[in-house]
Parts: sequence; structure tokens; C-alpha cells
Amino acid sequence: MSEAVYTDSEWMTQDPDTINLDELDLMNPKLFHNDYHVRIFERLRAEDPVHYQKDHEEIGPFWSITRYEDIMAVDTDHETFSSDGSIVATDVDEEFPLPMFIAMDPPKHDRQRKEVSGVVAPSNLATMESTIRQRVCNILDALPRGEEFNWVDKVSIELTTQMLATLFDFPFEDRRKLTRWSDVATADENSGIVETEEQRREELIECLEYFTRLWNERVNEAPKNDLVSMLAHGESTKDMDPVEYLGNLVLLIVGGNDTTRNSISGGIKFLNENPDEYQKLRDNPALIPNMVAEIIRYQTPLAYMRRTALKDTTIGGKNIKAGDKVLMWYVSGNRDSSAIENADEFQIDRKGARRHLSFGFGIHRCMGNRLAEMQLRILWEEILKRFDKIEMVGEPEMVLSNFVKGYASLPVVIR
Repeated sequence: MSEAVYTDSEWMTQDPDTINLDELDLMNPKLFHNDYHVRIFERLRAEDPVHYQKDHEEIGPFWSITRYEDIMAVDTDHETFSSDGSIVATDVDEEFPLPMFIAMDPPKHDRQRKEVSGVVAPSNLATMESTIRQRVCNILDALPRGEEFNWVDKVSIELTTQMLATLFDFPFEDRRKLTRWSDVATADENSGIVETEEQRREELIECLEYFTRLWNERVNEAPKNDLVSMLAHGESTKDMDPVEYLGNLVLLIVGGNDTTRNSISGGIKFLNENPDEYQKLRDNPALIPNMVAEIIRYQTPLAYMRRTALKDTTIGGKNIKAGDKVLMWYVSGNRDSSAIENADEFQIDRKGARRHLSFGFGIHRCMGNRLAEMQLRILWEEILKRFDKIEMVGEPEMVLSNFVKGYASLPVVIR
């Protein structure tokens, strides 16, 4: 199991229908267990859609933006709301900063993003499709029949880690190191993944050392279509200092791992919870591409993104001052029925399914969104060729994170 988990007995006891909103701690890493967050954000959208948490012992005060339209307004206005420094609620660790282009503003953001965006260009995706399909087939054909196994480990992690190894041209036999580094990158000492911040730093330094060896190999070769080569030869990245190289590696590893792997697991969960939708899929496999978008909306693998106000402004009648932290809760906006009809329902034939917020909008929209969708599409195409049903036989265990909305395990049986 790659992530820490928690049980019902450890969950907070407050009733989401009666809890005082001023007493909310939206940074509680147990927020997503048993979908506790759904009712909390429903109340915030209705009662206090631009919510100010006055203080937090670890990160200080911050604003929570919970409605779809307000989130879109913030996400598409990089001149008012900066990504510079940090995209999560915590501020940059001055002793161990990890600068990455998603946490930069133009023009540096634009230059660095452009250096690696070719890896997910349409022509490259077309080239990769056959490789992804073969790997999906190998993974599915090796699954046990009639006995319980952990879908997260056997399928979600394995497929996305193989994909990451391809994108980086990373030694295939060491690919599970990428999974570990992804988990460590978003962990803290309370996550159960690392015991101390020192351990986290040590493991990320190991990541840097490994990738530095790859950099040194690629920089002396002709440019290739892998991420390390693109960074090593890119005009705006070839002279990066080591900590910035590590920051961009973390971004690309987490972006290529957590989001896709948790949507792969979420799809199994949602179809089992909605058997009519599962039957609709079996009856009409042509719905797969649309279903993929609906899974990504309903899962929302990264719960929020943080911005910092560059100047005084107003959202929803609330005065936000320059320097204030602003959290865009994608996980709430994706359930906003004022923007998405019947947003709390999982509908694989939903019209306009790709209007979700999970990939963000504006200049920071997820670079690999089409690759994520392609992996999920191919996976479900091959599942339907082989299995009538993948049955969830127990409750999933969620990761202990307020940022990554994901699964540590999902027990299933292929009947």
C-alpha cells in the first residue's frame, strides 16, 4: 500500500449539516473520507461561497472559492491571481524550495512549459497509443479471476507508472521508484508516508541524484522526445540549477501519476455505486470517451489549487487583499449544480462532460489532459472486451491528504 489510510473510527464526529462553518478546517486530511466533503462544500456554496478561514495553525488565513463561475474567474486571471511560489496552501519552504513552472507566472512559466509540451503533442500521442494499448492488455490479462485483489496496485499504479517511465525514458525495472517519489512529494510528516520532513527531503534528493544521472546521459546525446532530454536541451531549462530541476521533475511525476491513477480507481468505484450506468456502458461502449470526462469530473483527483492575490479585488462581494491566499476548490466547483446540471449525479452520457474543472483553466491548464483521457479511454475499451463486470467487494481506503483526492486500495473481484 503506497499511501497512509484512515478508518471510520478516526474520522471527525461533527455533523456536516450542523457544523459551524466558521469552525471548519478544510485542511483536515480526512476531509474526503466517506464523501464527507460533499455536504460541507454544498453548504459553503449555498451559505458562504467565498469563505474566509481566519487562521490556521500551520498555514495562516486563506480564502476558499467554492462556486464554479468564481473558480473560473480566478483561474483565468493570472494578472490578479499569481501562481508564483506555491500552488498548495503551504508557503514555500525557504530551506528546501522546489520551484516548478506550474508555480511560476509568465513569462518564465510560458518558456519552461513550452520546452516539455511537445511530449504530449498530438503527433506524439498518436505514436504512444499502440504502446499504451499493449501495456493495458498485458496488465488486464495478468489479473487474477475470481479472487480479491487491490485494483489500485495491480492496475491504477502499474499503468500510470509504466506511462511515466515511457515519458521520461526511465529504466523500466526501476519504475516503481517514480510511484514512491510521487507519494513522497505530496506527503508531510502526518501522512504516514514519511516520518519526518528530513526523510522527505532525503528521498527527494535521491530522486534528484537518479535523474541527474539521466540528465548527464541525455545532454550529451542528440535531443529526443522524452522529458529529461527536453529539459536538458531546452533553451530556458538547460541551465536550471538542481533544485529547479527537481521541482519540475516533481511537477511532471505527480501530474502524470496521481491524477490519472486516481481516476482509474474512481471509475471502478463510481460504476459499482451506479449499476444502471455500468449497464448503460456495457450496452453502448461508444460512451467511453464521454464517460472518461465524467469520471475525471466526479473524481477531481487534485482537490484544489492555490493562488495569491497580487492586488486588492472583490469576489462574490468579499474584499480580498493583495497578498491573501486564495484556494480554488475544484472538488466543489465540479459539484456546483448552478453550472453543471445535476452535478451530484454520475452520468456517463452527460452532455458537455468536458466542462469540468479538474484540469484547471487558463495558462496553467493541465498540460497532459489529453494523455490522461487517452489512457482511461484505452483502459475501458480493453476492459469491456474482456470482463462483464469488475466488482468492488469492500470499501476503498483513501489517501491521507487534503490536496490529492485519491485511493490507497480498492478491493475488487473479476467474476
